[in-house]
Amino acid sequence: MKAIERNTVTDKKGYLKLNIPLQMKEKPVKVIILMEENDEEEEKLWMEAISKNPAFDFLKDKKEDIYKLTDGKPFNDKK
Repeated sequence: MKAIERNTVTDKKGYLKLNIPLQMKEKPVKVIILMEENDEEEEKLWMEAISKNPAFDFLKDKKEDIYKLTDGKPFNDKK
């Protein structure tokens, strides 16, 4: 299988257009779309999903607050 990589942008409606002629005509092709990830947006979506998931409701129980900021030792990776 041959791979061709081209960078492009989507139009104002979000459609993807590739203006590259291929040597083969009327043949099936497979398209893989790779997009830049927005880590902040992804983390926000995860946090929102977790906060609404009933599987994590036990964390709202005050009995789960077993640690304090003064517990443990500060981590220092400098040697």
